[in-house]
Amino acid sequence: MAFNLKKVLKALLLSSNQPLAIKDVQAAFTRFHDATSSLPIVESEVEQQPVSPAAVVDGDAKPAEAAEAATAPTEVPVTAAEAAEVVTETPQDPELYGEVPSLVTATQIRETMDAIAEELRAADDGLLLIEGNAGYRIVTHPRFARWVRILRQEPPPVKLSQSSIETLAVVAYRQPVTRTEIETIRGVSAEAGVNKLLERDLIYVVGRADTPGRPIQYGTTEQFLEFVGAKSLDELPASDVLSSRQIDEWLKNSSNAHQPNDTDMGLSDEQLPLEGPATGEAPAEQITTAAATEAPPAESA
Repeated sequence: MAFNLKKVLKALLLSSNQPLAIKDVQAAFTRFHDATSSLPIVESEVEQQPVSPAAVVDGDAKPAEAAEAATAPTEVPVTAAEAAEVVTETPQDPELYGEVPSLVTATQIRETMDAIAEELRAADDGLLLIEGNAGYRIVTHPRFARWVRILRQEPPPVKLSQSSIETLAVVAYRQPVTRTEIETIRGVSAEAGVNKLLERDLIYVVGRADTPGRPIQYGTTEQFLEFVGAKSLDELPASDVLSSRQIDEWLKNSSNAHQPNDTDMGLSDEQLPLEGPATGEAPAEQITTAAATEAPPAESA
């Protein structure tokens, strides 16, 4: 029976709750062959010794002497404990341990993983095989998420707000990016969105920008890749709006932005006095002079 790579990969996938990378599988095959080549050899065949005439009485061999003669001690290169270990480690299932290939290529592993994923989808037993940034994992189908949360006593996941999603998109396409750049691109404050994304472990502090003030720069985490279902940032869909060239142009224009004046706002360019009479009223000096002229002369005593 030929070696069954699919069954071995299924067992490896189910043996750990960590993602299984292709290099991990290849390392396991290498260790298998290293361990097999270093196993001691046990002599299973015992050389038959002739029965001495003294051990035969009336044509029959004495049981004790005959058995002793037939099983004359021979030198064994290992101890009893080592022999038991060898028997335990000796492959008994040729489908799993027979004719194990010394080299399993990445293409063979990917093709086998794809076949396992197709079998799980066809079986519809609530299990899926997904490939993430760190490797392959067998997970439960999303439609069983409520049962899993009930078992773990976890609250339902909180959805991201539109503001947080926009902030996350800017970080994903622009990273590393500062909060000032995020606010310049979006045109609003990004403090709440950045704090929420840090709390959800979707972004993290990458470092500090080499600009005055050394502002903090942000980037996306591996949790973000699992959140969007991508293996790497290269799989993110292309965006003309969030391309690096477009963002650089926005930032440049915002730093050299023209300050709006009265003309831009539709106001007149005339210089108005800071303090003046209301429309249609005479100045205060004219009112005082007219009152003095029209007043009658005072009568003499």
